[in-house]
Order: sequence, then C-alpha cells, then structure tokens
Amino acid sequence: MDSPQHVPVLSKQVLDLLAVRAGGTYVDATLGLAGHSSQIARVLGPGGTLIAFDRDPDAMRIATARIDQLRQELGTAMPNVVLVPEAFSSIEKHVAPGTLDGLLADVGVSSMQLDQAERGFSFRQDAPLDMRMDTRSGVTAGQVVNQVDENDLANLIYEFGEERRSRRIARAIVRARPILTTAELAKVISTAAPAMKGDKIHPATLTFQALRIYVNQELEEIRTLLQSAPSLLKLGGRLVVISFHSLEDRLVKDALREGATQGTLAVLSRKPVTADEKELLRNPRSRSAKLRAAERVEAVAVKRKAPPEGGSRRGRR
Repeated sequence: MDSPQHVPVLSKQVLDLLAVRAGGTYVDATLGLAGHSSQIARVLGPGGTLIAFDRDPDAMRIATARIDQLRQELGTAMPNVVLVPEAFSSIEKHVAPGTLDGLLADVGVSSMQLDQAERGFSFRQDAPLDMRMDTRSGVTAGQVVNQVDENDLANLIYEFGEERRSRRIARAIVRARPILTTAELAKVISTAAPAMKGDKIHPATLTFQALRIYVNQELEEIRTLLQSAPSLLKLGGRLVVISFHSLEDRLVKDALREGATQGTLAVLSRKPVTADEKELLRNPRSRSAKLRAAERVEAVAVKRKAPPEGGSRRGRR
C-alpha cells in the first residue's frame, strides 16, 4: 500500500506504543499519505473505527484513494474509516470525550509537501513562496516575506526558527523586496548569513522552517491537540506523538509532563524513541523524528491539608 516515496516513520514503534487492538477506536490526527492509517486499519478489523484528519486537500485526495484501495483489499475485514478534511485542532468537534483507545499525531511538514516543488516548502527547487498546508485559505509565505515589517519578521524568524542571525536576515529580506520565489529567498538569506564552518544545514533552513510554522500556526495547532487529548482518551488509551524539531518536541514533552503531574497521564517514554540504523538507511528523513507516548490514567484527587485546630488563620484574632 505505501509507495517507495512514502515510508511512515517509526511505524513499528507507533503500533507497539499505540497498542492498537482489534475493534478499538483510534484517531490519526495527521493522515498525510495514509501510511500509518493503513497499518492501524489492518489491525482494527471490521469492528474498529479510525478517524483521520488532514487539512491539506492534496494529501486528503491521495489518502482517500489509498484508503479505497485498502478497502477493496480487506473487504469485510475493513474497519470503519472516517476522513475529516480539517486541521486536527478541530478534533473536539468530531470526537466525544472518553471514546478513544488511541491517538496518533505525526506533526510537522509531510514528505509529500516537501517533494511537491510548487508548494514552496523547500528551496531545493524554485517555486512560488506559498508554504500553506491548507491551500484554500490563509496568508502565504510570500505575503509574510514581502509585507511584515522588519522587526516583526526578525522576531518570528528567531522564535519559530531559533535562528540567531534573524535580525541580519530580516534586514536583507526587507532590502531585497519583492521576493517572489523560494530560490530568490534562499539566495538572499545565504548572502546575508552565509554558512559558517561546521554548519550541517543550509543557511536558509531555519528561516524556511520559521515561515512555514508561522504561516500554518503549527505550534498553536499542536498545543490545542495536546490540551484536548487526555479528555478524549479512555482510561488506558494511548497518546503517541512524533515531532521533528525542538520546538515541537518541547511542547510534547511539557504536555506529557504536565499530564503526569496532574495524574491524568502516565508517561511511557522517559526519553524520546528514535529511528535505528536500519530505518535511517531505508528512510533518511526519519533521522530527526522523536516519538513520545503516554497512557491515560485515572486522576488521583489531591488531599488538601486540614486547617489547624481553632479554625482558619482568617478566623483567628
């Protein structure tokens, strides 16, 4: 089912930590090209339900065709699959509290989005500056690059790209306006902030990351999902999240830690799960993937200290 161009990241670890069981109800918050969803569906069987979200119309179109192929292959063994063409932040509109056996989110940009030059996510091929995951709405990266003032542009490059040379880059971008394509932008950045000795990434990588995150409000989307997840899971239900850079991973790590502190989640991965050498050879893009997982547990009420004899402090004279 999965094409050679699309290999679902950490697929075995996902199935193991999600603890997929026949007849269960699961969410794939990031359908993409249906790699993980297809694997989950095979385990679920006819009594199961899979609800899959994706706001990218191109991804949804391709994934729908692949799910249809899987339906023909599995026949009566196919679970009920519900495809939701929306951002996963809308999950509470489609999933009732306490109904999920598991929730998977493989966040960030997808392989398909990177590989489609015309989407403008990558500077490897020249294309219009778009970067929207949902091409039906929202501002484009081109609008941000050409319209946001220098100070705000520098701030968003620093905040979402963790780019130390953000002010120098923003100044160069403003001076070079209008910038219409990915190649033009990459050249402006590389000239203003060339690669330094020991750099392992292209000088434009962090700025492109920042623009993509800003355009798609990715961190806010992830925060919303992580806030919703514990209440949507059944007791014993699993939450599995794969992230690809430090900003995403920090949000996931903090949310799981907060859930553990509140007594609603038991963290299953003290350290993030990463790809082994075999997977890295098969799928180099898995190198930066970090998987964290938790299980929904029953919150234990915190006992309050009884006031000292004689009543509360307020009642004393």
